[in-house]
Amino acid sequence: MSDAPRQIFVTTALPYANGTFHIGHIMEYIQADIWVRFQRMQGHAVNFVGADDAHGAPIMIAAEKAGKTPQQFVADIAAGRKQYLDGFLVQYDNWYSTDSPENIALAQSIYRDLLAAGLIEARTIQQFYDPQKGMFLPDRFIKGECPHCHAPDQYGDNCESCGAVYAPTELVNPFSALTGARPELRESEHLFFKLSDARCIEFLKNWTASGAVQPEVLHKISEWLAPGDDGKPKIGDWDISRDAPYFGIEIPERPGKYFYVWLDAPVGYLASLKNLLEKRGESYDDYMAQPNLEQYHFIGKDIITFHTLFWPAMLHFSGRKVPNGVFVHGFMTVSGGEKMSKSRGTGLDPLKYLALDMNPEWLRYYLAAKLSAKNEDVDFTPADFMARVNADLIGKYVNIASRAAGFINKRFDGRLAALDAEGQALIEALRAALPDITQSYEAREYGRAVRSIMALCDRVNVYVDTHKPWELAKAPENDARLHAVCSACIEAFHILTIYLQPILPRLAAQAAHFLMVPPPSFSDVNIALGEGAQIGEYQHLMQRVTEKQLDALFGKNEAPAPAAEKAPKGKGQKKPAAPAASDDGAISFKDFEKIDLRAARIVECRRVEGSNKLLLLTLDAGDKDASGAPRLRQVFSGIAASYAPEDLTGTLCVLLANIPPKKMGSFGMSEGMVLSASGADDVPYLLQVPEGAQPGMRIS
Repeated sequence: MSDAPRQIFVTTALPYANGTFHIGHIMEYIQADIWVRFQRMQGHAVNFVGADDAHGAPIMIAAEKAGKTPQQFVADIAAGRKQYLDGFLVQYDNWYSTDSPENIALAQSIYRDLLAAGLIEARTIQQFYDPQKGMFLPDRFIKGECPHCHAPDQYGDNCESCGAVYAPTELVNPFSALTGARPELRESEHLFFKLSDARCIEFLKNWTASGAVQPEVLHKISEWLAPGDDGKPKIGDWDISRDAPYFGIEIPERPGKYFYVWLDAPVGYLASLKNLLEKRGESYDDYMAQPNLEQYHFIGKDIITFHTLFWPAMLHFSGRKVPNGVFVHGFMTVSGGEKMSKSRGTGLDPLKYLALDMNPEWLRYYLAAKLSAKNEDVDFTPADFMARVNADLIGKYVNIASRAAGFINKRFDGRLAALDAEGQALIEALRAALPDITQSYEAREYGRAVRSIMALCDRVNVYVDTHKPWELAKAPENDARLHAVCSACIEAFHILTIYLQPILPRLAAQAAHFLMVPPPSFSDVNIALGEGAQIGEYQHLMQRVTEKQLDALFGKNEAPAPAAEKAPKGKGQKKPAAPAASDDGAISFKDFEKIDLRAARIVECRRVEGSNKLLLLTLDAGDKDASGAPRLRQVFSGIAASYAPEDLTGTLCVLLANIPPKKMGSFGMSEGMVLSASGADDVPYLLQVPEGAQPGMRIS
């Protein structure tokens, strides 16, 4: 980290103020919020702003239908934003509106500068007019067939299927989206930003190739900037004016003309920043004049053209700073790659998620685990969501604190001991990961950061399993060693919490309270809590995701059974067949060899709330994930009447590993079966493996 903090200005795409947030908005805001929190933990100065995109014919028409003024309509929408942002722990420094004095002044100023640069031209054009509605139709209210790829039902300014940009008059078989009438062509004078000017094309080629966009985005942009069959750039010039009636910003010295919404919408980034700085008593002009100021935009892949062509050209040729980077992400899909859609019943409703008391940090973690710096869709799979949260956050991360804190508080007055050589080596290994993890966050490779952090969690849990504090606690002569082992775990938990803090800010704050430390920065990774440090009483940090919650979230009465259990015969999936038996009940040795019996370490054992019979076992059965790190299994067993959880933790049992996963009511999925013996009284006795065996060893 350099001595001088970076000055960073960050925005997310402005949501159109004609509806509530959907999960795609929330995904983008969480992605940006993680990056902003990371930068601040590095000691950098960040201004993070958003705003409502408040102008345009759709707002005007929606307000008219609602019997409101456009201003009141927008205000009512804006009033509902806070519950989403607060609910998912997204902290903007300012949330504003494009229908503001700052935005009017800035948009008109940029226009005048572009006019002075010779890049604005007036032309008389033919424009579609709806004779039934009595108005010229904005591009988004004209639909038809794309003139390039011939996809049906496309808007009048760009194709959502192939990404082409065109004039509304180029649509095939156009119709009014307001009345369904076939529009008439009428003449009107419009203003154009000459984006095809050689100066603009040269600038855009250089800027987009400078690293300001991802490689896959650059590939698409290069196609738009390339010459067409007529030798002219495919992008063409940009119509920036609209005729009255229109809800927007009036164009100076052009009565009855308004800026097209996509001209003033991105200016809203600057307007929100200006409003924020002026509320603080700071100078907007001085801030923007800083030579080291960095400017970044997080956007979805459906608005690439506006942010990577029109917006940087507007800024550059009006004499303003251009973005250092435009970070483009994909859509969120549901299992199987289907884009989330409320109309098809495949949506994930953000407010419903919160109303079900589902932890927002579950979603923040899940998205982070799947996000990369590439422009790729993120697939939400309920079973994967539950497994990642329960196995990673609780089974791996939270488990470290819960396994050690009780011993520290009960046996050692809540104070840490000095670490022995092995404990210190563990901590140094965790610290050594700092450069890789910070580089992953900086590059927005959140999935890579999460994998690195979870691999460290696995390393700490292996340390715990090796030293078995639950065994050490049985003999007073082991107190010194028990104290050192548990202290190493708490030191490790502190480091892991710092690494996860950009993703899990609330949990990190709770952990800091428990550890009795102030909110940390990344530099605190190298500062030990230290011998004699006091910790507070441990309180459970996070609950598990349940199938019941996911069923309610997606409106299901019952969660689907595992694929191996529900597939009908003849449809390509069958239940695993039981070994064939002879008439006397005997099976062949070949059939026995199909059974995968393993030694498994009970890493954690706890009672299942709502059940008198079940214990939930977290098992190390020698499985590995794609990175080679241990993958733990979750197995339910009906042995609660025979054993206390603390008696089983750390012991070795026998696992039937290749039985299909089974749904245990509303409690979750069981990924195997532990073997026990029982007699006529039906009391189960868990089969255990002597110490010396290792997790994953085959039993034969």
